[in-house]
Amino acid sequence: MTQGNPTEIVEIKATKHIALIAHDSRKKDMIDWCGEHKAELNKHFLYGTGTTAKLISEAHELPIRGLKSGPLGGDQQIGSLIVEGEIDMMIFFWDPMSMHPHDPDVKALLRIATLYNIPIATNRSSADFLLTSHHMNTAYPRKIINFDAYLKRHI
Repeated sequence: MTQGNPTEIVEIKATKHIALIAHDSRKKDMIDWCGEHKAELNKHFLYGTGTTAKLISEAHELPIRGLKSGPLGGDQQIGSLIVEGEIDMMIFFWDPMSMHPHDPDVKALLRIATLYNIPIATNRSSADFLLTSHHMNTAYPRKIINFDAYLKRHI
């Protein structure tokens, strides 16, 4: 019989570290969304994959740390930053109607974001809800699995 997963609290600070990712067919939507929310996004630290980061920066002069393009490892870089506790939330406008050569990387990124219990938005509506949440500009006690205790659990 397994015991429940022990959890720990990791505080998400009031100033968030936000990953912005968009598949090619959704980049315009992401750029438009960032323009609509520029004032709010300017209060936080932004990270983006490849072209998405470049286009957001050029269109709206938002400071954004650009990583590699998704197919070249950018999705994995974002995942690594989530594991290291550097990313607090992710806005990922993905295209569910198209196959992508890096689909395994996308699935791994969504898995790691879920495992580390960070808020994820995958479309404009969910992104709007996240950005307008009363948690957006306050600290938030995020519960995550205590992986050391999880590995030592009794089965």
